[in-house]
Amino acid sequence: MRVPYGLHKEYFKYSLFLVFCNRITTSAVSAGVLLASGKALDAVAPLYKYGVVSVSNILTTTCQYEALKYVSFPVQTLAKCAKMIPVMIWGTVIMQKKYKGRDYLLAFLVTLGCSLFILYPAAGDISPYSRGRESTVWGVSLMLGYLGFDGFTSTFQDKLFKGYDMEIQNQIFYTASCSCILSFAGLILQGNLLMAIDFVSRHNDCFFDIAILSTVATISQFFISYTIRNFGALTFATIMTTRQLLSILLSCVWFGHPLSVEQCIGSVIVFVSLYAKSFLTRKQRQLSSEHSENRALSPLRANA
Repeated sequence: MRVPYGLHKEYFKYSLFLVFCNRITTSAVSAGVLLASGKALDAVAPLYKYGVVSVSNILTTTCQYEALKYVSFPVQTLAKCAKMIPVMIWGTVIMQKKYKGRDYLLAFLVTLGCSLFILYPAAGDISPYSRGRESTVWGVSLMLGYLGFDGFTSTFQDKLFKGYDMEIQNQIFYTASCSCILSFAGLILQGNLLMAIDFVSRHNDCFFDIAILSTVATISQFFISYTIRNFGALTFATIMTTRQLLSILLSCVWFGHPLSVEQCIGSVIVFVSLYAKSFLTRKQRQLSSEHSENRALSPLRANA
């Protein structure tokens, strides 16, 4: 989205085409896994529920790709750390979950760190698309859309796994298939399908980039679904946040993205908060385990 292709320095701008390529690859692979394992392709949940996940997932991915036109990858990556907040909100609305005050404090600190990172970009960190526009407004708007839709997607997936005896591949297949149909229809309505195909046919390196992106997106989808099914949406959001630091550092080295002092402070706030939560959660579990053991041993000691 931000690197020019060819001698004429053309930029790829068809976000929905990337979504379509990702989802058609995921759909084909998940169907192959189901058939190879001898499992049925029959839908477990009503089709409209898969459709709900597909729509929110398409909107999530489209906002993610479009945001790269206005903000740098490090900015977008750290902003994803705030996905815990919409997951908590959607978890309360959809799953009727209750969270502790510590969870809300963590969410506030993560949001503070992300805000510093987004609102104080480094000098020269301007996308070619955003020249002449207010990149912060566009970027923040798209990232808010991404966070809201992504939080709904993972929470609704969690609800489907808990409400139905559903295989991971089954949900991936039907969700990806619905996404294929919807994104293809969107490309037709926008009139961008042929233009996207023409762009890719003229730039072979773009074709290989899309192929790599689709392959990685498909592999990651299986890990995402497995995590949500076995550990829940909030745990998934926390895990995803811990990998952002590596992505930011890799992007800064690979693409030469500068970081301002405020962005460095924001990064420290985010990751210190997250690892503090991890430490406190582990300590609480140890104390709970010791308390349970002491309660179990109390009758034996009394008898002795």
